[in-house]
Amino acid sequence: MRASQPILVVVHQETSNVGLVGDLLRSQGYTLDVRCPALDQPLPTHMEDHAAAIVFGGPMSANDSDTLPFIQAELDWIPTVLESGKPYLGICLGAQLLARVLGATVAPHPEGMREIGYFAIAPTAEGHVHFTQPMHVYQWHKEGFDLPSGATLLAQGDTFANQAFRYGQSAYGVQFHPEMTADIMTQWTTNGAEQLTLPGAQSVAEQIRHHQAHGPAVQRWTHQFLQSWMRTVLHVG
Repeated sequence: MRASQPILVVVHQETSNVGLVGDLLRSQGYTLDVRCPALDQPLPTHMEDHAAAIVFGGPMSANDSDTLPFIQAELDWIPTVLESGKPYLGICLGAQLLARVLGATVAPHPEGMREIGYFAIAPTAEGHVHFTQPMHVYQWHKEGFDLPSGATLLAQGDTFANQAFRYGQSAYGVQFHPEMTADIMTQWTTNGAEQLTLPGAQSVAEQIRHHQAHGPAVQRWTHQFLQSWMRTVLHVG
């Protein structure tokens, strides 16, 4: 496998922004092949031309396969990545889709809680290689995932217990949004303003304050994690 191969990036809206994750990958010399199945952009039938795959989040549910054909298409496609052995990173919806593919349940919080804003997560005993200490990360979701059979839980939270997992050697799912930037936060809190009154949601002022406090640490974590993940990319094949 050539390190010069692009990383396949799956987004779910015309306005999607790969943010910090995209910036960091590009700074390491990677090109991104960005595709939006919701806009009828096809997914590849194999992974021979890509180094890895990242599936980002979106406002839809991993359970919308009966009503949104592109969700079913992604559920059908993710095994192609897993079977190829190429690294996979699922972010929020991308993690939930991976969990569903692996047979786990994706469902709302039983008490209707959301995580919108910055929330604390902590590493599990197995997760210390990636999460060396507790940290606050940006969230925007109403559903969470059960831990798939055979997966390793890497980080936990209070409202939604399962926050990060690894399956096999190179497939990862994270419930939170490491791509978050101040600009993306402004876009989301503007377009989704009606959700900021829901149980568990933080106000815009709280989110801005927490981003200023915790954003730099998340950026350092994201840089370190992606470097580790890219080393996996280089050693596959």
